[in-house]
Amino acid sequence: MISTECSTTDSLTLVSLAEAAGVSRPVVYDHFGTRPGLLIALYRRLDERHRAAAEAALRDAPAVPREIARVLSAAYFACATDMPEWTAISAALKGNQEMEAIERELLDGYTDLMARALRPYTELTQEALRLRCVGVLGAAEAIAAELNRGRATAAAAIAALTDLTVDGIAAGSLGDQN
Repeated sequence: MISTECSTTDSLTLVSLAEAAGVSRPVVYDHFGTRPGLLIALYRRLDERHRAAAEAALRDAPAVPREIARVLSAAYFACATDMPEWTAISAALKGNQEMEAIERELLDGYTDLMARALRPYTELTQEALRLRCVGVLGAAEAIAAELNRGRATAAAAIAALTDLTVDGIAAGSLGDQN
């Protein structure tokens, strides 16, 4: 069975893009090269939009750990729910080595953003903080799946991830201050 998310991206082809944009097919082929190239460019664009929104929200957030964690959580779930294309593109390119490398690159970038935002509020080493951010983002992905299935509300998802984040940056809570 093909998911509806995949079938949405199945209709996005270089030909349909050229027609929608009112340009010739060679223009689109020259710019994107292949359908995966088009989808990867779209994925990067969505990431840029998400990252800009998260950074803007962080600039406006009160400088306290719980509020920074709440803003990061809200931004993460806004992406998960407001940009269904994100999951659809990822699913459509499952197994594409270039896409997998880009997903890792973008996840690393978001992990670094999160660690920078939380750095002033913890005594963890940089390595311990980054590893905890990786863990929190893994939990965020699982919570987003529950949210998208209708098994959690946005408020509950944000509260859960905020708590996990704040608890996760507590200095020495797992004895990894070495």
